[in-house]
Amino acid sequence: MTTTTKTTTTEKAIIAIPMGDPAGIGPEITMKSLAKKEIYDVCKPLVIGDAAVLEKAIAIVGADLSINEVASPAEGKYELGTVDVINLNNIDINKLQYGEVSAQGGQGAFEYIKKAVELATAGEVKALATTPINKESLKAANVPYIGHTEMLESLAGSDDPLTMFEVRGMRIFFLTRHLSLKDAIAAMTKERVHDYLVRCDRALARLGVENRRWAVAGLNPHSGEGGLFGWEEVEQIKPGIELAVADGINAVGPVPADSVFFQALNGKYDAVLSLYHDQGHIAAKMTDFHRTISITNGLPFLRTSVDHGTAFDIAGKNIAESTSMEECIKLAAQYAPKFTANSL
Repeated sequence: MTTTTKTTTTEKAIIAIPMGDPAGIGPEITMKSLAKKEIYDVCKPLVIGDAAVLEKAIAIVGADLSINEVASPAEGKYELGTVDVINLNNIDINKLQYGEVSAQGGQGAFEYIKKAVELATAGEVKALATTPINKESLKAANVPYIGHTEMLESLAGSDDPLTMFEVRGMRIFFLTRHLSLKDAIAAMTKERVHDYLVRCDRALARLGVENRRWAVAGLNPHSGEGGLFGWEEVEQIKPGIELAVADGINAVGPVPADSVFFQALNGKYDAVLSLYHDQGHIAAKMTDFHRTISITNGLPFLRTSVDHGTAFDIAGKNIAESTSMEECIKLAAQYAPKFTANSL
């Protein structure tokens, strides 16, 4: 009797790409990215946006692409050379001015994200790879959110999502982000360190990372040298780490910030908990600015994002570099098969 062996291949994930503020570089870098074969090799990209704006972006970047309007993700062709688009048709192309703040731009950007969230929540797409939006345009449109994270938190009904940077395999989470340095230091309590290590470890688990090794960055020079250069490590940071270790988290530190990121980049740790915004941002962006990708954890779906703005000064000029957008889509495709939507 002859037997046949059935081989299975992993189905490529559908990645929703809201095109961002139409007056910024989002449409351009999206079209440049989708002109690359390697994107279609790893996923099925679906743009949420305005077809007229995207047609204009194609002309600007000189790509050999055509728009295929679809009503749902299931209708997409997902073939190189054809850009599948859910067209919300919400931009007056005759009034579009590149590099200018506008209510229609802010409202449009919000509606693309809202639609993408609806698709992700319904399970029709596996992840979001987001392009830049402009805070001033959102305000002009009376959109009640300052940025992506706050918007996604509300639309998805999530609480306090976590931000993770990934660049060349190095992962960085943030204990505090948009606070003054003085306020950030005041927020570095042992309770917060403990809570974030536990939650960040769960977030990594949701991304499919096993046997997770953590390091917490130090605040003061040489992590305070036992109180010689500051007491934050002794009184708050180290006790917080010890509480997390007691809960089963494999964490060490505080490790001096002048070496911990280098060590993580070279594989000693799977992730670093940065204590404040610039500490982690500088480490990531000096490693590779264009390949630093942001992942929002704590949502019921996977979301990656470029870590740069709308670049209004160069929008519409075919100057914008698309490397970050390409990496953003690829990282979403990499984690999508492993991602678990339910909290652990």
